[in-house]
Amino acid sequence: QYSLVRDVVSALRRHRMHEQQFRHPPLLVLGNFGSPRIHLKLTAGMFQGMFPALNVHKVNLNSIRRCLLISHDADSQLLEFRHYSVKVVPVGLSRGLRKILQEKFPNLSRLQDIGELL
Repeated sequence: QYSLVRDVVSALRRHRMHEQQFRHPPLLVLGNFGSPRIHLKLTAGMFQGMFPALNVHKVNLNSIRRCLLISHDADSQLLEFRHYSVKVVPVGLSRGLRKILQEKFPNLSRLQDIGELL
């Protein structure tokens, strides 16, 4: 079973697809591939070979825009693919300052001073 990209995008309320997401490889997460069976080791190695290895201590978090989750179901022997878009959001800031940092310009018509925004 599969879905076309246009069907997925039309079903989403707020889709976030832009070409900057595809400039860097996704973060690959493999689930339930720990079995000692040789075909699972080969499958995991194949998926790991498709994407470059990431050094967790040196990776730039701003470059990770996607996450690819591949999970193996031991009962049905099926692979489940999930492809997520990752968005980095500043935490602990006021709403107005957060909008400025995300390059969204807030409506200033209701404010008397910029201090009210911050």
